[in-house]
Amino acid sequence: MVSSSKGGGLVPITRAFLSSYYDKHHFPPVSDDVSRISQQLHNLSNNLRNTSLPLPQGERLLLKEVESQPPHKIDENMWKNREQIEEIIFLLESSHWPITLQKQSTPEDVELARLLRKLKAKFEGILKIVESFQSKSSENVFNTVMTYMPQDFRGALIRKQRERSERNKKAAVDALVNSGGSIRERYALLWHQQMERRRQLAQLGSAAGVYKTVVKYLVGVPQVLLDFVRQINDDQGPMEEQRHRYGPPMYALTKMVLNIRLFLSLSWWRYDDVKLQKQQISLLEEAVDAYTSELERFLSFIAEVFANSPFFVTAEEAGAIEANKNDYREESIPAGTTYEVSLEVESVNSYIAWDFSIAQGKISMDIGFSIEYTNPMGQKTLILPYRRYNSDQGNFCTVMAGNYKLIWDNSFSTFFRKALRYKVDCIPPVVEPEEEETETI
Repeated sequence: MVSSSKGGGLVPITRAFLSSYYDKHHFPPVSDDVSRISQQLHNLSNNLRNTSLPLPQGERLLLKEVESQPPHKIDENMWKNREQIEEIIFLLESSHWPITLQKQSTPEDVELARLLRKLKAKFEGILKIVESFQSKSSENVFNTVMTYMPQDFRGALIRKQRERSERNKKAAVDALVNSGGSIRERYALLWHQQMERRRQLAQLGSAAGVYKTVVKYLVGVPQVLLDFVRQINDDQGPMEEQRHRYGPPMYALTKMVLNIRLFLSLSWWRYDDVKLQKQQISLLEEAVDAYTSELERFLSFIAEVFANSPFFVTAEEAGAIEANKNDYREESIPAGTTYEVSLEVESVNSYIAWDFSIAQGKISMDIGFSIEYTNPMGQKTLILPYRRYNSDQGNFCTVMAGNYKLIWDNSFSTFFRKALRYKVDCIPPVVEPEEEETETI
């Protein structure tokens, strides 16, 4: 941690710096089971609502959310996952089961009740992990910012003001709950409070409004800190790189937890008419296992990445990274087309390396990628089988000279062009210098 006395010569992290930092922290894609099971649950939900009965208001709102794109911001997705986990725990409470199931009058109902308690315990466990992640992340940001604040009574005053503000926010949430507010309403308030914290930070950074007085009062606050809090939430600021790199797995998990809740909610609604089949129950159990394990893996990874990511770097370091970022190329690949990079490799034991990503907008994007080899006779061999990625890094050692083609495939897309950012290197083999023969006298 850098102390405030060392604030000189530092600049806030830039998007280019975060790109360089995240290059060293590649998150393996979430399991293919996530998208597969999400789609299967969605299909089952469609079957359950294929009835002349109109959907209840809550289920209509949930269905609209399932069929919409997840939020763009990673932390908003985190709140959305936490909300859905609580909603699912609510549905899995025995008092909220269908009346027929609560009676447990058949062996099948007894077995299903046992499984539901097991699933509820899994969701309660992952809820604690999400809450802990959010709490630690918030404390880490605040404590880092406080490192740059004056280390006297003024810093103590800021801490007291924050504690008072957080108590007031908690009191507002408690009042909503005590008045009968729903889980949905509670999380809408929690997200509003989160955005209010950001607004206050932005005002502090720009010294606007009442915060002019605060900034004047806090003589000694480094300008670099004010610059940081002003730009940190810009739509195209440093955090956009974070969303670009780590948004796709979060979006997939948000989709999955929404589909789990929708399936459970519709199953309870139609329980007396459409009994859950064994394969549907097995799919539900598989979905919960995949979701909780993948979310825990993602949170464990991202917590370490965020904890070790600095807020500030030296101006020289930022400049060097900006100068090197042009090593990457960008290519716009229209829908229905492919883009290729061809490499002529003259020596075996050369290394071909690649690093690419697809820019994320509000719609999660991926692209097909494969590598093929063509020998001098024109015969082709698949080196890396086709698979769809949001981003990927890799390399391999060539065993044959000839032409190697890296292929990005957007032919499956009907409407969306893909913004590809990539770097490809062909590194020749290292030849050890021959030892010079010594002359004999």
